[in-house]
Amino acid sequence: MTSKEGHDHQHSQIQKKLENLKIEEVALQQEIQNFLKQKSYLDGKVKGLSRMLPQIKLIRQDAEGLVNSINHISESSENISGKIKVLDRAKSRVEEVQKRVSDLIDLEMCSDGVQKAILDEDYEKGAALIHRFLSIDQSLLKRTASDVEKVSGVLKSVRTLQDAASQLQAIIKHKFDDAVKSNDLHSIERFFKIFPLIGMHDEGIRDFCEYLSSKLEETAQKNLTTALNTPIADKRYNIIYADTLTLLYEGIARMINVHQPLIETYYGPGKLLSAVKILQKECDKQTKRIVGEFLKNRNVNKRISQITEISRMSSSSSFSKLEKIDPKDLDILIAEITIMHSRAELYINFIKGKVTNDIEVGITEIEDRVKQFDVLESLVKNSQLAQSKHELLGFYLRLEQYFMEESINKAVSLDSVDQGQYVSSMVDDTFFIIKKCIRRATSTGSLDGICAIINNACRVLESDYCSILRSKLKQGYPSGYLDLTQAYNVLQTSIQQGRLQPGDTEVARTAFIVALNNADTSNEYVDTLCDRVLLEIVQAMPSMKENDRGKLESCLSGLSSVTTALKEVIDYGLQQLRSSAIKPRVTSWIDGFINVNHQLSEEELSAYEAGETFIQTLIMNLETLLLPFKEVLTPSNYDSLITVVTTEITLRFEKVILKSSFNRLGGLVLDKEVRSLSGYLTASTSWSVRDKFARLTQIATVLNLEKVSEISDYWGDHDGALTWRLTPSELRSVMALRSDFKIEDIRRLKL
Repeated sequence: MTSKEGHDHQHSQIQKKLENLKIEEVALQQEIQNFLKQKSYLDGKVKGLSRMLPQIKLIRQDAEGLVNSINHISESSENISGKIKVLDRAKSRVEEVQKRVSDLIDLEMCSDGVQKAILDEDYEKGAALIHRFLSIDQSLLKRTASDVEKVSGVLKSVRTLQDAASQLQAIIKHKFDDAVKSNDLHSIERFFKIFPLIGMHDEGIRDFCEYLSSKLEETAQKNLTTALNTPIADKRYNIIYADTLTLLYEGIARMINVHQPLIETYYGPGKLLSAVKILQKECDKQTKRIVGEFLKNRNVNKRISQITEISRMSSSSSFSKLEKIDPKDLDILIAEITIMHSRAELYINFIKGKVTNDIEVGITEIEDRVKQFDVLESLVKNSQLAQSKHELLGFYLRLEQYFMEESINKAVSLDSVDQGQYVSSMVDDTFFIIKKCIRRATSTGSLDGICAIINNACRVLESDYCSILRSKLKQGYPSGYLDLTQAYNVLQTSIQQGRLQPGDTEVARTAFIVALNNADTSNEYVDTLCDRVLLEIVQAMPSMKENDRGKLESCLSGLSSVTTALKEVIDYGLQQLRSSAIKPRVTSWIDGFINVNHQLSEEELSAYEAGETFIQTLIMNLETLLLPFKEVLTPSNYDSLITVVTTEITLRFEKVILKSSFNRLGGLVLDKEVRSLSGYLTASTSWSVRDKFARLTQIATVLNLEKVSEISDYWGDHDGALTWRLTPSELRSVMALRSDFKIEDIRRLKL
């Protein structure tokens, strides 16, 4: 770098520093100006503070005095606290000394009295002395022995009491066993109360519950023997095994209710589970024995095998040789199984409730409580009782399924119609059977069993029952014929389709109507069944959990598929009715519209209206056709029939209109006739059929226009009051039916 370049660089640096200094100078001047502006304000504040100085000095003096007082109090508190700690230590030592002295006194007293109590056979007193000895802190007792001068005396008393405890434990155990052998209930309870005093809690509960179990076994065996020897003529013969099982569970429940206060008083709360474990072993044993005798003597397995074989052979050629079981023969058996299952369910709920309450009261630690609950759940789940209950439920479901299916088949085979009735007996009988089966399932107390029976009911109704109704409707409705040609054609069709049946025509008509009404009545019954079943189950199982209720409602929703199947059957029947009784007549009647003049003069219009008009004749014919059906069909089926008739009429009427030609007066007559027909059919049903007349009404409106351009008043309806069902092309075709409308005007319309 040359000297000139160096000089230039230094000059630029100096310039930058100068500029920075100028900027700082400007900032400082601005700051000074701000301070000067605040001078008067700050002077006022300073003067105010000057006036407050005397007060501040007084406050300072008071604060210093307060600090001195606090320091003095703090020192005094520390001194007092130290003295209190000393007193606490002295007090605790005094209490310890008192306890040790009390223990020594009790020890000597227990040692002196225990042997005498044993010799006098005053076992309660001896047990109380041992209990006092065992409640003394043994580590504290050893320390006391090492502190006192007469160490050997203390140790001797301890050894004496230890020997006495062992001796008394052996004596109480022996006396309890002797009391059990001699069945001395008073002595049994006496020694049972002594067990916990001498530290034998588990042994006491075990021995006592084993004694109770022996009494259970004895009573259960006696009850079972009585059941096996019950004569057939006895009124309770058909439920004697259910009674025997009920007596067993009631006996155990009575034992628990009677002895729980005893256990809780002398052994403490939280011990009931230990007792129930032992009693449950005997319960399982006796349950298995009773259920085994029931299955053997009621031939349950044999009947299940027969039902299985019947189901397996139902589609084979040898099925006719296999004798079916009358469902009536199973009714009593199924009832007994439901009672047995419900009793087992009630007993399990009783045990769970009792033990759960005892655990909640007696065990405070959450972790220990959860462990006990797990033990209880495992005890119930893995018990022979639970297995027997599950086995009974399986038998019940298989038998109930067969009972439902065969009873419904029997109801169908014995179907009859009372005079003047158009719903047959099979409907009431079928739904009586289904309600009976579901109510019986409810009495078992098993939600899974209830759902299984409901699902089976849905299956039977949806498949078998609906198939029977459809097969009856498939025979068709013999409605009679208008002429020989039609009769011949229908006859040929029936022969080709295999539907020609011998017998009276009126009988066939009644059978068809009854089947159609049966389907509609069954549909109503299904809706009622769903609501009633839910209510009855909720009432029978008030403690049902929310998840279980959801499961039940989901199961009941399956009945909607039955409703759908029944509606399909009804639709099928109505279409059969339409093809045989409605369509041939409606077609013949409406086709006569073509032969009527629709290009009328004023004179012709007056003459036409003065006579019997086409629409009057049509309505009269419809009245004649529909009145017999109104008398025999259910209200819902009749409304459905009106809908079918309306659909058929509007479709056929539209076709014949498109084959006719009109002038202004002819269009006016048509508009009146369509309105009259619509009014008649609307008044004939509680359902709305005006929508079926939408196209026909619009056609009549178009044909009633005075001129072509008038259509714009209707077609351009921006208020949405009229929704056109005719397309622009169809609209032009309809307008072309007016002989007084020019084709050029119609084509020029902007639609």
